[in-house]
Amino acid sequence: MSGPSLMDSLFQRSLEDLIKGLRQQLIGEQAFISKALEEIRKEIKSTDLSIKSTALLKLSYLSSLHFHDMSFATFHALEVLSSPRFSHKKIAYHAISLSFHDSTPVLLLITNHLRKDLTSTNEFEVSLSLRCLSKIANVDLARDLTPEIFTLMSSNKLYVRKKAVAVVLRVFEKYPDSVRVCFKRLVENLDNSDPQILSAVIGVFCELACKDPRSYLPLAPEFYKILVDSKNNWVLIKVLKIFAKLAPLEPRLAKRVVEPICDHMRRTGAKSLLFECVRTVVTSLSEYDSAVRLAVGKVPEFLVDEDPNLKYLGLQVLSIVAQKHLWAVSQNKEAVIKSLSDADPNIKIESLRLVMAMVSECNVTEISRVLVNHALKSDPEFCNEILGSILSTCSRNVYEIIVDFDWYVSLLGEMSRIPHCHKGEEIENQLIDIGIRVKDVRLELVRVSRDLLIDPALLGNFFLHRVLCAASWASGEYVKFSRNPLELMEALLQPRTRLLPPSIRAIYIQSAFKVLVFCLHTYLMQRGSTFSSTSPDNLPSVVSASVSDESFDNLSVENGVDATVTHGQICTPAFITNESIVNLLNMVELALGPLVGSHDVEVQERARNVLGFVDLTKLKFLNYSVQEENDSEGKGVEASNIIELMHDAFSKELGPISLSAQGNVSLPDGLIVKENLGDLEMICCDIELPSSNSFSFGSPCEEKDGVSFSNLQIKEDSEQSNESTSLLAEHRKRHGLYYLPLGKSEISNDYPPANDPILQGNINGNAVDLVKITEESLVPKRKPSHAKPRPVVVKLDEVDEKPVALKKFESKDDSLSGAVRDILFGSEDMVPTSSQSNLSDKSSSKRKGKEKQHTAPHVESKENLVDDGNPSSRRRKYRSHGKERRHRSPRKKTAEEREGQKEKEKSSHRHGRHKSGQRAEEPLNVSAQAPVIPDFLL
Repeated sequence: MSGPSLMDSLFQRSLEDLIKGLRQQLIGEQAFISKALEEIRKEIKSTDLSIKSTALLKLSYLSSLHFHDMSFATFHALEVLSSPRFSHKKIAYHAISLSFHDSTPVLLLITNHLRKDLTSTNEFEVSLSLRCLSKIANVDLARDLTPEIFTLMSSNKLYVRKKAVAVVLRVFEKYPDSVRVCFKRLVENLDNSDPQILSAVIGVFCELACKDPRSYLPLAPEFYKILVDSKNNWVLIKVLKIFAKLAPLEPRLAKRVVEPICDHMRRTGAKSLLFECVRTVVTSLSEYDSAVRLAVGKVPEFLVDEDPNLKYLGLQVLSIVAQKHLWAVSQNKEAVIKSLSDADPNIKIESLRLVMAMVSECNVTEISRVLVNHALKSDPEFCNEILGSILSTCSRNVYEIIVDFDWYVSLLGEMSRIPHCHKGEEIENQLIDIGIRVKDVRLELVRVSRDLLIDPALLGNFFLHRVLCAASWASGEYVKFSRNPLELMEALLQPRTRLLPPSIRAIYIQSAFKVLVFCLHTYLMQRGSTFSSTSPDNLPSVVSASVSDESFDNLSVENGVDATVTHGQICTPAFITNESIVNLLNMVELALGPLVGSHDVEVQERARNVLGFVDLTKLKFLNYSVQEENDSEGKGVEASNIIELMHDAFSKELGPISLSAQGNVSLPDGLIVKENLGDLEMICCDIELPSSNSFSFGSPCEEKDGVSFSNLQIKEDSEQSNESTSLLAEHRKRHGLYYLPLGKSEISNDYPPANDPILQGNINGNAVDLVKITEESLVPKRKPSHAKPRPVVVKLDEVDEKPVALKKFESKDDSLSGAVRDILFGSEDMVPTSSQSNLSDKSSSKRKGKEKQHTAPHVESKENLVDDGNPSSRRRKYRSHGKERRHRSPRKKTAEEREGQKEKEKSSHRHGRHKSGQRAEEPLNVSAQAPVIPDFLL
């Protein structure tokens, strides 16, 4: 390949030219970049390393800022890396860091380049290679370059040693066996006086301890010394993070470090160090009340700061401490409430969590009022955060903090009217759930549902259609609690319901069907003396119930309906006129007639059902209303029977069903559950299905030979029913294996009596100052003594209460942790006795220096942590606990073994008396399940 021409080298665009040209492109930026990439592809193939390195530099820029692929240049980067010039190496290493990954084909070719630069005398070249290795190291690179890293960790050039210590973390993760080579030297650097190297070492241990803190308990004395002696704030922050992981594992360690941490909190003026001290206390040292109170006393320094970052950190600390010490939040409630109006969204959300943490049965009403007022003034995102927090807190553990369900149902209605509310599905679920579970709230539920149905603003809000779905269902299901069912009917059939989705409109039609049946049934009950089919004894209890002696709160006559309401007791409409019934049926036909041609199957089917029922009622029931009684008594009785049957079908009360209900049904012995019913035809081959000739769709008024066709049809149906019953019984007898056993229903609809809910004021009334209201509401109060018990909330089984997944710490017993334990603890066959791990501070201090060591022979042969070059640096740091013993199968010792054991004990005892400050060279022998207790704690 011919060398580059002079013109190519002189007129090659530099990176500066590329950036300037890119900034001048107001339009057509992509075309300019495409052209530049074409130039780079040509230039990077040049044999001139200067041209190649410039092209590689431009390509790195486009890859970093514009995310263009540079994988095609990986081999060219290796070519530039071979250049002796430092500027070329710098460009090459940067490009390699951006483009190389574990699956890069030429990754193996970089090993020798890295080894050469790691052993270079130029510390900047060494630094570049270390930085690149920390980015691209894989298993092979970590294994091959571990000796060079080990050497650099003791380099006399502090700049290089710091980089080598930092890259060890990546090497340990990729190649855990390197721990056996480098870990000793990593620990030695804990004694380094240079703050940069110490910071790098502590940073490595901080990351390692976060993954498996139990393995690093033997290093607690070294960390403690740094905690006490170091003046570098960043080093102290990392040490505090380490102790936050170690303290929960060893109570005596927590007792030892709590006082130095409190001293740092009292003396330091750095907010970063103060915050880490406070967080360490509230997370890992919460059993020490004095330290917790000192930490909580420092929190206001963050909350009143103008820096939003510090304010957020203060709120975060309160969130942590609130889990065990709720009084800390009450002490700072003023600042917490003011933070709800902060401009920073993160601060607002954190303060909202703190407010919800203070909610209890005593103050839920006041706090909810304050938060709803905040939601009205907030942006849409925070508004829905507030509403979601109220809904989740109030529904927790099946509404355990709700005493007045009438108030809560009204609150749900008010929340639905907030302009930015997007919590329609959650509100729908709770309205239906409360209606099913709490019998005493159904009167207020129907009232709230009626107000929601007639609110025109809700029909046009897509996010609240689910709320209207719940309101329509409750209006139909509990229509007997309505003061004016005709008004409900008008709301359900109003023309604007065409704005609703078909699925919700179908529920509207079904609820209208229930209200229609209820109105007709009530009308028949009022004329019960005329229809002999219904005796006064069979009248519904809500109709025959006598009016209370208390004075009436309200008496309304609307649309021909009289309704009376007493204190907490509803009386159904006292009188429905003929005219109101006629108007009702006409309104149903007018509203549902066009829906017969709907394209939605649910809407069309339900509309046809209602209109068919209206046709029956008009033909038979209304004829009686306009004729003489003696002419149409039979038709009136038949009409009353049909309405009575429909009313009975809708009057069955729905109860809550457990999520595990199906699982509670035990399978009969011998029943084989199959995935499909392919053999059903063989089982039912002897069953003759009724012919299609037995079904007729003729007019119900059609008569033949003076006999009513409908009567003949009923007679034929009864005969077929008897025949089908006998066939079913015979089939059950023959194939009983495929039938579940008959039994009574397990769901009971009998609810114990409960108190009348207390009516609450309008939540959107005139509110006083927000902070003042909240301060009063958050003051601890005595639990109010309610005159009557709390309304009964039907609970099923433990499935109602959703289990909370507790996050437990699990030690990651991976190869890295195992290698570290082998170095620090020695062989895992050596396990301390139970008495060792339960030593008290007092007794252990008396025995310190006097106990004999029992070390296994095979431990002495293992590699210890003493560096031959610097024996004094490690000898004083590692000493086995005095009462370590081996757990081996018991057997009788020979005389020779006993003599050898005595000699070892004497030698160990003499060594302990010779230098009390020095530590034994053997590694500590403990297992991961029973961590060693460092001597400085005893």
